[in-house]
Amino acid sequence: MRSSAKTVDEYLAEIEPDKRAVVSEVRDVVNENLPAGYEETMEYGIISWSVPIERFSDTYNSRPLMYAALAAQKRYVSLYLMCTYSSEEKRRRFEERLRASGSKAGLGKSCVTFKTIDDLPLDLVTETIASTEVDEFVADYEAATARRRGDSDD
Repeated sequence: MRSSAKTVDEYLAEIEPDKRAVVSEVRDVVNENLPAGYEETMEYGIISWSVPIERFSDTYNSRPLMYAALAAQKRYVSLYLMCTYSSEEKRRRFEERLRASGSKAGLGKSCVTFKTIDDLPLDLVTETIASTEVDEFVADYEAATARRRGDSDD
């Protein structure tokens, strides 16, 4: 469900109260643990935390490089953790820890889906969000892009 909201506050105001509480709590966790240099904005109709385009502009779509995002969907909430998907090792570790936590959260290709705050292991989210400084994230992105193009020496 994409929103046409221009600000995060407008986006939150559009969400039904029960889901707004879940989104707000996860948003607080992200904002409290986000390394310096990322900025919170609305991108693609959802709450996003990205590397500002002024800091890194060499993206495939000329938009800010998304680090994480949060969206209220019709039946669940999605937390996109791009910081785990630009590195195979980080993705594998995250998925293993999520499964081991006993969480009811689902795993998509680039997101974690959940219905209630109790379905999401907030300690793992905290650790994951705090884990990657901007420069490391940009380097991971560039390495992943090079691998996809076949430019890598790996």
